[in-house]
Amino acid sequence: MAPRLPLLCSLALLIFSTPMSRAAEPRWWKGNLHTHSLWSDGDDYPDMIADWYKERGYHFLAISDHNLLPDAERWSPIAARRTGDAAFAKYLARFGAPWVESREGAKGREVRLRRLDEYAPRFDEAGRFLLIPAEEITARVHVNAINLRELILPYTGADQKTSEGVVATLQRVLNTLWDQRQRTGVPMFAHVNHPNFQWAVTAEELAQLDHSRFFEVYNGHPTVHNEGDAAHASTDKIWDVVLTLRLGVLHRDVVYGIGNDDSHQYHEEDPTKGAQPGRGWVVVRAAELSASALVEAMERGDFYASSGVTLSELQTGADGISLTIAAEPGVQYTTEFIGTRKGAPLDGEPVLDEKGQTLRATRRYSEQVGAILATTHGPTARYTFKGDELYVRARVLSSKPKLHSAIPHEVERAWIQPVRGPK
Repeated sequence: MAPRLPLLCSLALLIFSTPMSRAAEPRWWKGNLHTHSLWSDGDDYPDMIADWYKERGYHFLAISDHNLLPDAERWSPIAARRTGDAAFAKYLARFGAPWVESREGAKGREVRLRRLDEYAPRFDEAGRFLLIPAEEITARVHVNAINLRELILPYTGADQKTSEGVVATLQRVLNTLWDQRQRTGVPMFAHVNHPNFQWAVTAEELAQLDHSRFFEVYNGHPTVHNEGDAAHASTDKIWDVVLTLRLGVLHRDVVYGIGNDDSHQYHEEDPTKGAQPGRGWVVVRAAELSASALVEAMERGDFYASSGVTLSELQTGADGISLTIAAEPGVQYTTEFIGTRKGAPLDGEPVLDEKGQTLRATRRYSEQVGAILATTHGPTARYTFKGDELYVRARVLSSKPKLHSAIPHEVERAWIQPVRGPK
């Protein structure tokens, strides 16, 4: 039988004219990776906190309570918190019974805290919002574990007031999470929290760590000393020292900077008081809103941290960094490109106290370490590598005061991840 040429031609036309399926285009997702609830030392219910972030346009959230995973039966006495009555009234008004479960206990009325596996399905929404398992592993030094599957207990077998003890403690936690990742096959990572809280971690200690790619360059808690003081480097300067030592001396990977809330208080009448939500976040570029996609994007450095500034475009690569700010009317923007050039002196001097004794603090380095290599004013900025940089990162400063800041004279900023210079 002769072939039916018109039919064959029609089939061929259909096959070759049908567009092939393509992977989704990457887009930006806003999220917070450091949050506390009544499961530990926060003052609100975890489902109320998830509701707060979702309703304000965040795409993902990790509630990272201290040294636990919210997977057990737990009842919280209302009277245990100063704001307990207000929190319970809001909770009951928002969700009502039977979702809100309460009973009379030994310390008065108490409320059952919902487990993550109970409240996550209520808030998770494809392409809109995602809750990610997390834990803040807390000794004197604090580490957040993101997307973990098993509880990690803090290591207390070392003196965390010595450099050797800090490194040993952090490394034990990082190794444990790495082993869990390798064993389970689940993408997860750790970030070292607020190094200047209680002046717990120095740049030199951070630089030594294995399986360590992230730390908090910005934390919204008012007592963590992002800006340092006369004896202690700011977290921005700590970042530059870490990058310089890792790339120029230790031949290790770059470390990325994260912005987070570290929120604890949700009922303060004065929005400048306490550790409240909405102060710091990360914006991640990924093809989909899933924990694995977000983790993998952050491990590529495909994100920025912010305390208010939003970018509309960002490109980083072997030739440099370019960005465009989603500018607000009447606001001025300055972009600083920061880095250390090859050949810069890398020997720091110890910091001494008033008695001439050496403090356990980040050493003082040449101004060539973390120098401002270029400055641009306006909504667009670009830096092209000259060829002698160990790395370059960018920091955007606006003239707009930081909303609800607990720090005097704080302005909105953004931090763009470092790019290694040409080899």
